[in-house]
Amino acid sequence: MNRLALAGAAAALVAAAGVAHIGRGLPSWAGANLAASAAQAAEAGAAIYYRDPDGKPFYSLTPKKTADGRDYRPVAAGSDISFDEAEAPTAMPAPAAKGERKVKYYRNPMGLPDTSPVPKKDSMGMDYIAVYDGDDSDDGSITLSPGRIQRSGVKSEAAQMRRIRTLVRAPGTIQLDERRVSVIAMRAESYVQKVADVTTGSRVTKGQPLMEIYSPAISSAAAEYVATITSKATANIEPYGRGSKQRLTNLDVPEPVIAEMEKSRTVPIAIQWLSPRDGIVLQRAAIEGMRAQPGDVLFRIADVSVVWALVDVAERDLGSIVVGQKVTVRARSYPGRSFAGQISVIYPQVNKETRTARVRIELQNADLALLPDMYVDAEVDTGGAAPVLTVADNSILDTGSRQSVLIDRGNGRFEPREVKLGRRGEGYVEIRDGLAEGDAVVTSATFLIDAESNLKAAIKGFAEAGAAQAGEGDKTGDRR
Repeated sequence: MNRLALAGAAAALVAAAGVAHIGRGLPSWAGANLAASAAQAAEAGAAIYYRDPDGKPFYSLTPKKTADGRDYRPVAAGSDISFDEAEAPTAMPAPAAKGERKVKYYRNPMGLPDTSPVPKKDSMGMDYIAVYDGDDSDDGSITLSPGRIQRSGVKSEAAQMRRIRTLVRAPGTIQLDERRVSVIAMRAESYVQKVADVTTGSRVTKGQPLMEIYSPAISSAAAEYVATITSKATANIEPYGRGSKQRLTNLDVPEPVIAEMEKSRTVPIAIQWLSPRDGIVLQRAAIEGMRAQPGDVLFRIADVSVVWALVDVAERDLGSIVVGQKVTVRARSYPGRSFAGQISVIYPQVNKETRTARVRIELQNADLALLPDMYVDAEVDTGGAAPVLTVADNSILDTGSRQSVLIDRGNGRFEPREVKLGRRGEGYVEIRDGLAEGDAVVTSATFLIDAESNLKAAIKGFAEAGAAQAGEGDKTGDRR
């Protein structure tokens, strides 16, 4: 009951009391003043309940004190703010004025499948809620009051064209480029006479001396070559010299050593063995004075200026991975730093235990920061370059077999719309069918609106079923 109604009722009661006192000899002006005072008190607002003075959620219908002796604060009718629309009175409503909405029926306030054509109360004394024309339209839309929209925090956002950036993340390790690894092994029985000041982990350059080797087979081939190029009978016959040189080449004698023989016309006792490439010494097995058999590896050198990142991509993400895609790799040893690379190979096999496939990424490593077997995390940007129609990810109502959104039609009306989804990323989802650019889509409180829609649909179904049963009963009575 609002303040105007309270004032009117109070004035009427006091006026009646004034008439009674006038009959007993009270002057008429005193009764009028008493009625005015009562009306002013009612207008000021009588306390309808009392609340905790500290604002805590404690209330009382009668005056009350707190544990420390303070009085509860009275709350007048005018101070009780409500965002709900005025509900229909419990009494029979007056004929609807022109332009007012017509009440179709009244539904149970607790959501039970019970309706009534006239106002009534449930077993707890709560008034049934009026349902007006248009609240349960046949197009599947749902209408909410402004108060309920405000309390539920309903927000809408227009569907827009944007580029979805989808990142595929995968862990991996750094490995050597197999094409940039060299080994130094003897092709004939040899003896290591001297080893340079090179150890495992040392950086070497191409052509840098690593050791001195004496090999009877190499010395014999070198002597034959020098004799061929210095003999007057064979010096000018190219096939002789070419054959002797090829024998040295077959024994893997470095080319600079052969050139020095041609220049000096002498055979060195020990042959200097040179590094075949720039890189890091991964293995040094050469020891001074040792005897090396054919095939024994004395040095292993790797160029680490370019390395591989071998990452394990989940099976579900393989469809969006292609060779040539750009990848960002971050090493756990260098927080805040990233390395750019691209996918070079997708290995044609899936690990049956982890359900992942191995992907090779080539990385530049000029400063040698990335070391073999180092853990890294890769991010592959699989998003398309063209913008697509998108909505917020939290606006989708997904039942598993059906996906839908709620369209905001304005004035509290919301319409469910089935959509077809595409890629997801960065909080948005692609809409392939069902929406147009600019459609206002509900992004918050979607489940509350959906629940309200389902409730009204159920109540409507029960009401139609009850009406059908009543009609069948009438027909049965007519037949009797």
